[in-house]
Amino acid sequence: MKKFGFLAVALAGTAIAGGAFGADLRFGVKQETPSIDPHFSTNVIAIDTASHVFDHLLENDDQMRLKPNLAESWRRLDDTTWEFKLRRDVKWHDGSPFTADDVVFTVERASKVKASSSFVQYVADKKVTKIDDYTVQVKTDKPNPLTDVQMASFGIVSKKHASAPDDQAAFNTGKATIGTGPYKFVEWVQGDRIVFQKNSDYWGEKARWDRVIFKPVASDPTRVAGLLSGDFDAIDKFPTTDVGRYSKDPRVVISSGTGNRPFYLWIDSRRDFTPFIKDNAGNPIRNPLRDWRVRKALSKAINRQAIVERVFEGYANPTMQLLPDKMYGWNETLTIEPYDPEGAKKLLAEAGYPQGFQTTLHSTSGRYINDLKVVEAVAQMWTQIGVKTAVETMPAQVFFSRAAAPGFSDFSLAIRTYSVATGEPSVQLKAIVHTNNWPGTVYCCSWSGYSNPRTDAIIEQAEVTMDDAAREKLWKEAIGIAVNDVGMAGIYFEQYIWGTKPGLAYQTRLDGYNLARNVVPK
Repeated sequence: MKKFGFLAVALAGTAIAGGAFGADLRFGVKQETPSIDPHFSTNVIAIDTASHVFDHLLENDDQMRLKPNLAESWRRLDDTTWEFKLRRDVKWHDGSPFTADDVVFTVERASKVKASSSFVQYVADKKVTKIDDYTVQVKTDKPNPLTDVQMASFGIVSKKHASAPDDQAAFNTGKATIGTGPYKFVEWVQGDRIVFQKNSDYWGEKARWDRVIFKPVASDPTRVAGLLSGDFDAIDKFPTTDVGRYSKDPRVVISSGTGNRPFYLWIDSRRDFTPFIKDNAGNPIRNPLRDWRVRKALSKAINRQAIVERVFEGYANPTMQLLPDKMYGWNETLTIEPYDPEGAKKLLAEAGYPQGFQTTLHSTSGRYINDLKVVEAVAQMWTQIGVKTAVETMPAQVFFSRAAAPGFSDFSLAIRTYSVATGEPSVQLKAIVHTNNWPGTVYCCSWSGYSNPRTDAIIEQAEVTMDDAAREKLWKEAIGIAVNDVGMAGIYFEQYIWGTKPGLAYQTRLDGYNLARNVVPK
């Protein structure tokens, strides 16, 4: 399988030195994990938190390239069969040996976890068979070229200790939180802290820190103040508005790298009537978003470069698609939509809306860096072309629930984001570009407001195309069609920014994970 990579930039540099630090690492994070169960959620925070305790079969490095972990090697035997050779020197935190039985059990358990964003999407087509204590084979229902990256996405749990698929409490209290990872679970005081203890018997590179304490602090100023005062050794999501102020402050080391999380305009282009669009008198009208000219006008009216420069202080990258530049599946033929408000007005007039219409743009508030500022900026840009736009923001949990309302999203237009742990675009394409009737309905998050039979067919063909180059070509074609149709409209990629105390830096990651091992000597 092609290995995916991207260049991250550390403003302060991240030279890595060997040796252990000892003592505690106090990490201030903007958000708290929803669970320590490694199968509960594909949420970035859930994955990075649980991965301190639970190793994966394979793992992604900082640039999302696959490398061995609990499996020391793997290979494809045929189009539907993969073999994984397991390490023999691994023990669970209770001292019992890790074997193939644990891998078989893990996949069976992960396939039964009922959650809105679980790993069912990655394991539903897989049957894992034990060949011997240190060999497993994975069979899929049909050719699946992404079996290895999908098997790398979730943590491996102990058959002896893991709880039933619907038992979150056993993991969150520590009863089932017995892993093979570099840290052992100590406690989770929800809303206050999660504490991990160094696993001195870890099979791999030993942890630098004796203890790691993750403390959720939603307020950006409070997290920064905690770093400055010495309460924290590291913080995530350093506010872009403060980077310039503190980039030369001796009390702070700033590390920044481009992330893999695209923010895009979600467009309800399928329904005849959509709930948040009315004429200028406030009366319901037929959905204007079904007209390509209207969608194109809205895209033309977004000044992406201004958002990057003014909202993010330069710490973001404009985009039209779902992948950062040069990543596997990135379409090099797609250029950034030029800001053209006059052209947008002309398209609206041609579509029969010379005076525009009214709408509401929805978004999260406080879930992502500058999300509220971005939605307000886009609303102002649309209002300037005659599309009078109100803004409605809400906590992330409410937003995601409404976005996945039964039958269809509860929005007409929204700014959304979707990143995945696999380092390739298949899940994003299915969630954002494919019609929301994904075959078999095992896929968790088909929230698409866009439908094109041609694009659907290309994505489904790519799903079973084993040749890497041919599959990438199909992905590029699918995203190219969707972008040109304005089925979705990319806006920007945020850059991930960490702050650390002097003497430390954060080794940046394309996926934005907060990992203790990435806090390194400067």
